Amino acid sequence: MVEMLITRSSGSLRKLCVSGLHNDMMFSLIAENAGSLQTLRLPRSEMSDSIVAQIAGRLSAVTFLDLSYCSKIGAPALEAIGKHCKLLVVLCRNMHPLDTADKLSQDDEANAIASTMPKLKRLEMAYHVISTEIVLKILSSCALLEFLDLRGCWDVKLDDKFMKGNFPNLKVLGPFVMDYYEINDWDDCSDYSDGSEYLAWEFLAGEMGDYDDDDEIYEGMWDDEGRLEELELRFYDGIEEDAGIYGWPPSP
Repeated sequence: MVEMLITRSSGSLRKLCVSGLHNDMMFSLIAENAGSLQTLRLPRSEMSDSIVAQIAGRLSAVTFLDLSYCSKIGAPALEAIGKHCKLLVVLCRNMHPLDTADKLSQDDEANAIASTMPKLKRLEMAYHVISTEIVLKILSSCALLEFLDLRGCWDVKLDDKFMKGNFPNLKVLGPFVMDYYEINDWDDCSDYSDGSEYLAWEFLAGEMGDYDDDDEIYEGMWDDEGRLEELELRFYDGIEEDAGIYGWPPSP
């Protein structure tokens, strides 16, 4: 389905939201047709560092990028993106806490961001194993930053007085926030066969506003010549009983 719709877009696609791509081939196909792409959301996808490094240059028009819960990429991919995506202002790189529990440090990812993405205005790095020092490097390097998500980054200690004095326009979320994981004891995920499925709601919850007016959405998907400009696909399985709790739209 993704291949068919991307091909039909004829390179005019401006927004693409697809969760759970399972191989490098699909990521490569997206990049080959990314000449007009500005918003790219690929949470829970499985592309590799090597393919991202190879084709990041084709994503030069992207301003909004979501690579949350993509566990097979790391600092090399982020560095390549930063070097080629010079217009990038939003990066979502949240992780599932179980995916980072065995990591000693992810400062290399944060360093790649600080070194190559100076125009960021919004950065989300929830549940990364990063240090206070590397966060301060991000803040000094990304002077335009307005929002920083550090939920679950337990090693980060930011002094309130220092932050207000030096970054008065910056909103920081976390590290200590009582959210879904803490309320529901995320250590007990035995009811879910795949940890990434357990986090599907978190990505979707912030997007529910897009469903307020379906007619308007569909009208905006096509340009004057009938080419697809926006594509958003949402699939989730094995969680039908819980879907209503979080207000998810019906899955096909």
